Amino acid sequence: MQQMTEERRRAIWAIYVWCRRTDELVDGPNASHITPQALDRWERRLEDLFAGRPYDMLDAALSDTITKFPIDIQPFKDMIDGMRTDLKKARYKNFDELYMYCYYVAGTVGLMSVPVMGIAPESKATAESVYGAALALGLANQLTNILRDVGEDARRGRIYLPQDELAEAGLSDEDIFKGVVTEKWRKFMKRQIKRARMFFEEAEQGVTELRKESRWPVWASMLLYRQILDEIEANDYNNFTKRAYVGKAKKVLALPVAYGKSLLLPYSLRNNQT
Repeated sequence: MQQMTEERRRAIWAIYVWCRRTDELVDGPNASHITPQALDRWERRLEDLFAGRPYDMLDAALSDTITKFPIDIQPFKDMIDGMRTDLKKARYKNFDELYMYCYYVAGTVGLMSVPVMGIAPESKATAESVYGAALALGLANQLTNILRDVGEDARRGRIYLPQDELAEAGLSDEDIFKGVVTEKWRKFMKRQIKRARMFFEEAEQGVTELRKESRWPVWASMLLYRQILDEIEANDYNNFTKRAYVGKAKKVLALPVAYGKSLLLPYSLRNNQT
């Protein structure tokens, strides 16, 4: 069984740690004290580490990664912009606005990761289509997070749902804060889950184009995240007081399925097979 090389694993870890630290600035224990100026300092620190001047050992791990893989700084800067949005915005007028937020805080992770994961040498897909799929996977994951955490976010005064679609469904902010599952809410949630699944489906073809040893962890995380949507449905769309999570048995069962999918031929080659 092929696995990612140690160098690639370390690189993905370095990206993950940087993303976690960035997220912690606005969602961590000290989030209430974070100012836009603190995010400006974090961005300058990012520029320094890309210039080979890391501030600490965790920065140094990312600095080392960008010397080994063709990683661009822009997705990292965009993620910081997403955190700036979180400081000043707690409502989203429509899905276009929410899409941009999801890109900034999660789609960017896909764009950071593809240069490390690598595209399979035999793939006939364009780099643009693989990056597009990585972006779709990040968006799907973030939309899933949003749908899982509706109650938790509401308790913090935040609603990451399209306001126009809530209004169309006959729902208001007040309904979210009350947290009662109604037929209107179920209908609204079905639409939101359908959209998240659409982004997962868009991502699937791109995953097959990655290097073979990189596919398994991506398939595993994607299958597990998709199951969160199933759990929301199993909870009768009560994401106000019940947190949808995937149990250990289901997680274990997903691993061999993910491994099987990782062995599939890149999608771009399938039509060329006789």
